[in-house]
Amino acid sequence: MAAPTRIVIPGDDPPQLQDTPQLERLAAYGAVALWRDRPPSDEDKIRRAQGAVCLINSRSAVKWPGAVLRQLPDLKMITVCGIGTDAVDLAVAKELGIVVCNIPGQTAPIVAEHALALVFAVARQAWYQTDLVKRGGWKTGFNLYLRGKTLGVVGAGPIGAEMMRLGRAVGMQVQAWTFHPTLERAREFGIDFMPLDDLLRTSDVVSVHVKLTDETRGLIGRSRLALMKPGAILVNTARGAIVDNTALAEALQAGRLAGAGIDVFDVEPPPADHPLLRCEQVVLTPHVADQNVEGMEILNRGAVENVIAFLEGRTQNRVV
Repeated sequence: MAAPTRIVIPGDDPPQLQDTPQLERLAAYGAVALWRDRPPSDEDKIRRAQGAVCLINSRSAVKWPGAVLRQLPDLKMITVCGIGTDAVDLAVAKELGIVVCNIPGQTAPIVAEHALALVFAVARQAWYQTDLVKRGGWKTGFNLYLRGKTLGVVGAGPIGAEMMRLGRAVGMQVQAWTFHPTLERAREFGIDFMPLDDLLRTSDVVSVHVKLTDETRGLIGRSRLALMKPGAILVNTARGAIVDNTALAEALQAGRLAGAGIDVFDVEPPPADHPLLRCEQVVLTPHVADQNVEGMEILNRGAVENVIAFLEGRTQNRVV
């Protein structure tokens, strides 16, 4: 009798898939091996994933560089538990014939809601004032009133589109930038697309919603941060490496920006000396924009359905 197809979840930390009933659906397709801690080294990744046909990468902090993929000859498919596929060397995956799948768009309203929550929290200095009161302070602050202000959305995918809708719902003027602007998409969203530099110059709030690629890595660096309006707010729920974190911290410390709401970091979790941790006017969350009961179950179901679709020979959410 042939050995069952091996399906591996190599580092489910923090918990994502380990307690979901969705995994029970895979019993008819193979044997699932799940680790509750992150593999501490590339050698551990190889050991855990050896013999796997399908791999569910439940945490983007677990990376799959080309050198690791080349040592997994049985691997045919990887699915991430989200939209971004930057944890996987896509060029080598394509070379080796490994299909990489994601879960596009399904949690867009959940992530956009978190981004809007960060906007409000920064605009109303929620963390700073909470900390002040806890320390016995009592100081009248100046909060930012959002109605009538301009929201600039960087990226026009499903999350960006939902963020545009939410911005309009609270009375903000909305504008956007995308790599692929068309009149049809502008009419669909009811906004104007504009060059990125112009968007940064004219937006009171900038919310980042592009995927991490070679084109977007460092997209908002020191020179572009310098273009932003004095007193503006930056929110990033996409990927940490899209924004130059050191330059952002400098802009905050210098008082050129009013604040930032950050859910993603260039290193996760951020080290104790990370520059943003020294800034008062920030609201920081640990990459949890889609981490609620509804969002996690959407992602868990999507990852399992990607595996099932692949093993049944159906095309679903394939990146390469």
